[in-house]
Amino acid sequence: MSFVVLRRDGVMVILGSSSTAVPAVLYWGSDLGELSDHDLAELRRAAVPAVPHSSVDVPRWFTLAPGGDDAWQGTPALALHRDGSAQYPRWTGTSIDSSEFGCTIDAADPELGIRWSIELSLEVGGSLRVRQHLGNTADSTLSVDGVVTLMPLPDTATELLDLTGRHCRERTPQRRRFDLGAVVRASRRGRTGHDSTLVLTAGSEGFGFRDGEVWGAHVAWSGDHLHLAERLPERAGQASAVLGGGELLAPGEVTLGTDQTYSTPWVHFVYSPAGLDGSARSLHRWMRSRPAHPSSARPVVLNVWEGVYFDHDLARLRGIADVAARVGVERFVLDDGWFRHRRDDRAGLGDWQVDEGVWPDGLAPLFDHVRDLGMSPGLWFEPEMINLDSDTARAHPDWLLAAPNRIPLEWRHQHVLDLTRTEVFDYLLSSIDQVLGTQRPDYVKWDHNRDLMLAVDSTGHAAVHDQTAAFYRLLDELRSRHPEVEFESCASGGARIDLEVLEHTDRVWASDTNDPLERQRLQRWTTQLIPPELIGSHVGPRIAHTSGRWSTLQFRCLTALFGHAGLEMDVTELSSEEHEYLTSWTALYKELRGLLHTGDLVRADHPDPSVWVHGVVAADASEAAYAVVRMDTSPEDRTDRVRLPGLNPNTRYRVEFVHALSDPGNGIAPPPWIADGGVLELSGAALARAGVALPVLFPQTGVLLRLTTL
Repeated sequence: MSFVVLRRDGVMVILGSSSTAVPAVLYWGSDLGELSDHDLAELRRAAVPAVPHSSVDVPRWFTLAPGGDDAWQGTPALALHRDGSAQYPRWTGTSIDSSEFGCTIDAADPELGIRWSIELSLEVGGSLRVRQHLGNTADSTLSVDGVVTLMPLPDTATELLDLTGRHCRERTPQRRRFDLGAVVRASRRGRTGHDSTLVLTAGSEGFGFRDGEVWGAHVAWSGDHLHLAERLPERAGQASAVLGGGELLAPGEVTLGTDQTYSTPWVHFVYSPAGLDGSARSLHRWMRSRPAHPSSARPVVLNVWEGVYFDHDLARLRGIADVAARVGVERFVLDDGWFRHRRDDRAGLGDWQVDEGVWPDGLAPLFDHVRDLGMSPGLWFEPEMINLDSDTARAHPDWLLAAPNRIPLEWRHQHVLDLTRTEVFDYLLSSIDQVLGTQRPDYVKWDHNRDLMLAVDSTGHAAVHDQTAAFYRLLDELRSRHPEVEFESCASGGARIDLEVLEHTDRVWASDTNDPLERQRLQRWTTQLIPPELIGSHVGPRIAHTSGRWSTLQFRCLTALFGHAGLEMDVTELSSEEHEYLTSWTALYKELRGLLHTGDLVRADHPDPSVWVHGVVAADASEAAYAVVRMDTSPEDRTDRVRLPGLNPNTRYRVEFVHALSDPGNGIAPPPWIADGGVLELSGAALARAGVALPVLFPQTGVLLRLTTL
């Protein structure tokens, strides 16, 4: 075959012939520069592995469809059977259609009646998107038990990093050696999950935010899925190990009749020679390049959930809106409790009509008031769920996503609607369309407050795949009918965050916790995949409802600043001094959001694990904002000078200590540069290598530094 060379934004992928009809990845990493045909041929020659004892008698190649036919003894790309007969394709007739930044490879096994193709697309920023298509050309049914997409790794990838978590504590990192064997992160929750790994990262020893080579994989799918990294004693052909993932399929979940095709989710692969920040930057740049990426300024949001819960009273909500507008809020969101019979979480889900007893004139009296104040209204839905105590469930008990004659355990007193049933889909589309058309919200918070268990349809067929696809279709149809409405993906907080759901929504809710200490970790690791402007981050009450932890308004505001910022409280309960503070904070957010939502994420590898440094640097390095946060106490009485990464080393900067969002410290005296006015002038090189002294900080405090060029 001829070689395929994809190169973009510092990353190169080279495909070449293998021992089978499917190409192998000869190289994936930093751009090697211009390569002649001779260079490519020599590169392939250099990649041919030796043949050891007790092995197949020819060199092993790891291809784009690895399996037994090319002596891959790890997790196979394809797991197929036809009426119990295992299907091991031997591909022929390979064709390649390539362009500057992508290619599609097609092959078939006519004897088995299977066709296969794979798409590779090297995106803006250098991330690589890959998906496969599997078709059945025979007369009998082909059962698809699993399809994973894998890329090779070099032997320098010796450590693994992934994330786990639970409700209100999502995105907790865990790190391990990448030894022999398979590390598999499987999610069988029917949604992405609180414990989702987001990005499974393999890297060189000691890699950090700013240093080391890293290779990452993300499965863009909101249903059951898996990520895996695997290293065998036999290695992986021309490589050392593999990284990837795919949809996790239940037995019998995907079966293909004649001429039917299964397409996998996109798997996003990302390489960086400059640590985790480089990996995040690649993904952020691709996301921001999408035509549908939100282009308007991300408005300050007020969600009333933790302010009023189910206690909906027009006069009280109007009063909250009045204060919200005065402190600078731009979007007012009415959460759970507005629809029929919904006075608590035990009833009403599924009845998507405005409760006439609470809202006799509909939501217009509130929403019109909100608009008159210069804000846009938003509204909460949970369309995929139902309470048994609802008119809809009483009328249609067969609409539950459940096996025949079996009802799953309740979760938050609710069950799941079977979106794969046409009548359920049509009911939800019609009723939500009616609410959006008559009540005219500009924003929808779309929630999903339980995992799926016994997720089978009325025929007993495993249904997570079809349910997930139907969810996407429902969102897309509503968006086509109401293009002015923005949608947020929420799932009891952060349990549905992935790149595919963001193809159908405009932001995600990172977690149900507004505890700023928890949010520091959540946002630190959620931004490994998603840029800050798509991550809802709100200032909650003084005492966090989910943890009971007390925190200052200053620390809550500093934390929420680095996301799509908002409030979640009853602002009428605050003092006039707190109102004044929030007014100045929303003004600062509006001033900085152009930077925060377009610049490059930076996170410092600070030697003190109790001190976290993160920020955003403009793409042209002309300005920056950094938060330095004390997360815990330290064995030392104060932190070392804090280094500020990501700046242009040859540019001089004005460094401003932003007093309004910074703690003055608890020492006898702050550093002189802060006491003398809080302004420094230093080069980017000095700031990155020497750093600046900061006050002695208590845990749960921090400072904001703002940089502009001189």
